[in-house]
Amino acid sequence: MTGFPEKKTVYAIVGQTAVGKTRAGFELAADIGAEIVSVDSRQVYRYLDVGTDKISREARKIVPHHLIDTADPDEVFTAADFVGRAESAIARISSRGRIPLLVGGTPLYYRALEGRMLSESMPKDPDIRKELEASAESYGTASLHGRLAEVDPLSAARIHKNDKVRLVRALELYSLTGRSATELYMKNRKLGASVEILYFGIDSPRALLYERIERRVAEQFHAGYPEEVKWLLDNGYSRDLPALQGFGYKELVLYLDGRITFDEAMQGDVKATKAFARRQTSWFKHFYPIIWYNITHNSIESAVNDMKKTISEKNFKLKAEPGPA
Repeated sequence: MTGFPEKKTVYAIVGQTAVGKTRAGFELAADIGAEIVSVDSRQVYRYLDVGTDKISREARKIVPHHLIDTADPDEVFTAADFVGRAESAIARISSRGRIPLLVGGTPLYYRALEGRMLSESMPKDPDIRKELEASAESYGTASLHGRLAEVDPLSAARIHKNDKVRLVRALELYSLTGRSATELYMKNRKLGASVEILYFGIDSPRALLYERIERRVAEQFHAGYPEEVKWLLDNGYSRDLPALQGFGYKELVLYLDGRITFDEAMQGDVKATKAFARRQTSWFKHFYPIIWYNITHNSIESAVNDMKKTISEKNFKLKAEPGPA
């Protein structure tokens, strides 16, 4: 199989953080001659390597990866940016007779690629934006998050309390339209929607997943993660950048500032990563069409073999079970 099937169908591997998506994607891509399009909102940033668990450069020479190291940490990289670059990568991969394979755990990016996001033509007002940014400077981004939670709890649940850019944009839209960003997502012209995504989901029992998360975080913290964050700060990247507000990076900034201990930083990362995995479980259970693989019942190898067979037959059979817990 080469290129797109008739309806520009692409395949994706989704699931919680640390569940085994990277390994499954690499093995599947190597078997079928695919190139991977990363769907990870943190791996787009250069220099964020250890903390985002990027696949090695040696592995990327075997299976080409796209949308890794795409932006600098102080750049704003939006879902709309992802759509444009992902569509371009998918088209180029397909034109060379290769198979595009999406791999990653950022639900918003998948929804954006499916067309479920705001149009670039949505209204903007620089004065409102400046006012909101000034409020964030005076009272903190948590105050913006609280305001957003009152008018749009779904967006507030999706946007991190320290993500000033997206908080400001959501409140700006509400000020201009009197409607929540969530409502506008559903009612306004769509971006993307140039591809149809058929999903493979990898799931794991919570206890087993938590063990993997704890082991991975410990390995990262002893394999250069603190040094990576120190390098970023030493090279002038602000502590307040959205790229440095993700779990792990935020805790290590506090550690390097002497505000918490090394162990407290590590345990804070573990706690935040587990919480993120729980949110991913809730998000991905609504993705469709999808085939789920429970890795306690199917090894990664057998799951990859089944994915390979499904793709080669161009026959995406929907299975309700097993699904995410």
